[in-house]
Amino acid sequence: MEWKVSSRRNSSFRKAALIFITSGLIYSCTQIDVFEKNIQIPSYKWDSSYTASGSFAIEDTVSAYNLYIVLRHTDAYLYNNIWLSVGLQSPGDTMFKQKIDLRLGSDATGWEGSGMNDIWEVRKLLNDQPKRFRKKGVYQFSISQAMRDHPLHSVMSAGFRIEKIR
Repeated sequence: MEWKVSSRRNSSFRKAALIFITSGLIYSCTQIDVFEKNIQIPSYKWDSSYTASGSFAIEDTVSAYNLYIVLRHTDAYLYNNIWLSVGLQSPGDTMFKQKIDLRLGSDATGWEGSGMNDIWEVRKLLNDQPKRFRKKGVYQFSISQAMRDHPLHSVMSAGFRIEKIR
C-alpha cells in the first residue's frame, strides 16, 4: 500500500512548521528580566539565627521592578502566617530591614499559593508601588524568621524574586 500526500497539503505543512520553528527561535532568544534565588532551610527547621541571604546585580536604573518573597513550606507548618525580617542593601549603603507578616493561608480556604502533594509555595509581592533602584551595582538581600518558635519547623526554603516591569 502506498501513501500519497498532495503537494498542496505538504507545502502547507512545511510553511506551518517553518513559522512554528521560527517563532520558537525568536521567543527563546528574548531575555526574561527575572531574578530569583531560593535558599534551602537546613532540615526544614528554621532557627532564628539562620539568615537566608544572597545578592543580585542591577544595571537598569530607569526601569521599575516588582519585589517578591518566595516561601516554600510543607502541610505540617503549624500557622497561617509567618513573620519575617527582610533586609535589602544597595551598593555602598547599610542594610535596611523591615518586619513583614506574610499570610500563608486561612482555616476557611486553606493554603495560599501553589501546591503539590504536601509542599506549598507562596510568592508574595513586597512593594505596593513598582520600585526603581537608584544605583547600579550589586544589591544584598536577607530573610530571617521572626516567629516565637526556635526552630520553626516545616519551612523548606525562603527566597527573593525581582521582576522587571515592561
